Amino acid sequence: MANSVDSIYGQVREMAANFEFKPEERINESALSKALGASRTPLREALNRLVAEGLLYAQDGKGFFCRSLSPEKILHLYELREAIETHAGRLAVARASDDELRELRDYLKSSQNEYVPGTPPHRLAEMDEGFHMRVVGLAHNPELVRALQNIYVQIRYVRLIAIRNKLDLTHTAHSGILEALMDRNADLVTQRLADHVRTSNEEATQTVRQAYSQLYVPS
Repeated sequence: MANSVDSIYGQVREMAANFEFKPEERINESALSKALGASRTPLREALNRLVAEGLLYAQDGKGFFCRSLSPEKILHLYELREAIETHAGRLAVARASDDELRELRDYLKSSQNEYVPGTPPHRLAEMDEGFHMRVVGLAHNPELVRALQNIYVQIRYVRLIAIRNKLDLTHTAHSGILEALMDRNADLVTQRLADHVRTSNEEATQTVRQAYSQLYVPS
């Protein structure tokens, strides 16, 4: 089990999400291999998966590094996310079929019981991201979907941490967005999406600030 790529991947992802690696810090593969009781080959495969997910990045000949996310960078990404999601939400009101809206309702209902303490952070982030991607998908504009996917890759790192503290708020906000979509109320959809993304931005920015203050204490 110790050498399972999935197991190693999950452990290292949790370490990254908990800021156990400093931003821009090179990952010591030898030390990490010993700490996890894992051989180097599955460890490297797990690290490459984390690169694809956006938690780490790789440099040729230098190894793997923890990705840096400054509060300013987070703000810029969330501002772009808000612009994409609110525009897509307005389009979805006009373009989504009744069947598609019912499918979104069923998706939200099926995940409701998982928004509880003890659910792994990556699962919470996965459900949250799944809802938002489905909303944007209802705009029937693949370029908007691709743009949002690119943003999520960059903010997934910090969302794994911030989402743990807003379980009820997240599901309640999603329910409100769905309700506005079902009512075909474009203004309300836009407002609720904007409020939800701005709240997420504030929490993510605060999370990064707190983590950086602990990581970079002047000596």
